Order: sequence, then structure tokens, then C-alpha cells
Amino acid sequence: MQKTIKIGTRASLLALAQSTNIKNLIEAQYPEVKVELVKITTTGDKILDVPLAKVGGKGLFVKEIEDAMLQHEVDIAVHSMKDVPAELPEELHLGIITKREDPRDAFIANDYKTFADLPQGARVGTSSLRRKSQIGLMRSDLVISDLRGNLDTRLRKLDEKQFDAIILATAGLNRLKLSHRIASHIDPTDMLPAVGQGAVGIELRKADTELLASLAFLADETTAVAVRAERSFLHRLEGGCQVPIGAFAQLKGSQLTITGLVASVDGSKMIKREMTGDAAAAEKLGTKLAEEILADGGGAILAEVYGKEID
Repeated sequence: MQKTIKIGTRASLLALAQSTNIKNLIEAQYPEVKVELVKITTTGDKILDVPLAKVGGKGLFVKEIEDAMLQHEVDIAVHSMKDVPAELPEELHLGIITKREDPRDAFIANDYKTFADLPQGARVGTSSLRRKSQIGLMRSDLVISDLRGNLDTRLRKLDEKQFDAIILATAGLNRLKLSHRIASHIDPTDMLPAVGQGAVGIELRKADTELLASLAFLADETTAVAVRAERSFLHRLEGGCQVPIGAFAQLKGSQLTITGLVASVDGSKMIKREMTGDAAAAEKLGTKLAEEILADGGGAILAEVYGKEID
């Protein structure tokens, strides 16, 4: 085991909480190893006044960290899996997926408990096209507005009454010990989570096989199987932040059930399907579900957004 491990991480409170947790686990397992956090500002952290869909998608939160790994400035990266694009640089891989936190979205409001309690025309904040499209199906009368910034900023805007409610990932709130702000959890049957939501991944260089073996104790295979299915679904759809895509897989014994959706940006069209199969073929199952959705109308939705057909 090498004597020092440098973790590349975004500087947000949530990213630092996740990276610090991994740091503590490694140091507990290997007391002789020093683990350092290297804070890296990504493009997504710099651009806070423009919706992500308009500035390049999910890679905005990982590219600079991956560049640092490729330059051997850091050894590993700790990512929220929902921020990681479907394709990675050839020299890197997601070697480890840790145990998943609560994957559900959370309804946050000071005066209301659920969507049903919101008055007509209430203003709801979210930066996610996936959430916007599903909220539109639940309550077409609501006004959905863009909400960017870190968790503290988003909660402050709610408290300043800029919004009647906001939607955030439960996992992030739990990790920052802010779960008391959650008015209610949104069931995945009502709002399908983002691909990989709630899971943390460790990305590293493929050549660093000894380091990967040393960190294997952090891996959770149940989470990894589910996330592999979800990411293969995303990869087949060539998905990014420009289109509402959601997927959630659950393992029961040897069987894996995955639900996926593709929606138009305004939420007027949505194709949502579910499929169950052998967990040992998780990636194939995710790809198969994506192909079924493409054939059932998802392809036309994506072609409209991307300006090209999906092969």
C-alpha cells in the first residue's frame, strides 16, 4: 500500500463530506497511510447562473478532477455517481461503488408537507430537467423555476421565500446532517431518481491495480450491480443533462428490476418502462430497457432534443 493517497474532490460542502468519509475509512483501515484531500474547482462550480443543460451537461463536475488524475496530481477521485457522465477517459475507470444512501428525491418546504398541499401556481425550484418533467406530470399548474448553487444557497433561497418548495436529493441532505429540512420523501414511483443517485463512486487510473485492490474493502456489490444497470441504460441513450432521463434499479436475490424513463423537456411526453432480469447481466438489462424505450417513442423524443437519431 502506498504511503500517501491524494483524493481529488470538488470543494462544495457535500463533496468534502463524501471525500472526508472515504478519507477516514481508508485511514482507519490503513493507519500507516496518509490521505490528503485536494480541492479542485470544476467548470460546473464556476457557472452558477446558467442551467446545466445549456452549458455542457454532467461532465462539468468531473473533467478537471479527471485531468488532475491523468496528470498524476491526485490518485483517486470521489464522485456523486449522479454527476458522472456515461463515458470516461480511456485511462480511467470507476473501480469502486460504495454503499448507496437513500436514493429518493426530497420535498423541502417550510409551510407545506407534499406536492398535494401546494396552492395552485406555487413556485417550485429545481435545476434538474428530470425533476421538472415529472413535477409537470404531477402538477401542471405549478411554476417550476431554475435553482442552482450549493445546498446552503438553495435552502437559503427557500427560507427567503423565493420559492414555495424546492426539490433536492435526500442523500446529500442526509450526508450533511440536514435531513430535518425534509418535509417528505418522494417515492420513486412518483419521481424516478437520477442514474446513480445516492451512490458514491471512486474513480482511478486503470493502471493502478494495486491501489484498487487495497481499496476494495470500500466496495458494495449490491449497489454496484444496480448502478451498472442504470449507467448502461444512460450510456445506450447517449444521455446527459440536456434531456430528462431517470433510472432506478433494485436487487432482490439474483433478480434485478430496473425502471427507466425518457421525457420531453417540457414533460408533455414521457416513456417509462420496467424490466426484470438476471443480476449477473446487469449491463445487458439496462441496455435492453433503453432499447425498448427507444422503440416505444423515446427515440423520437431524444432525436428532437439532440437534433440527431440515436443508433
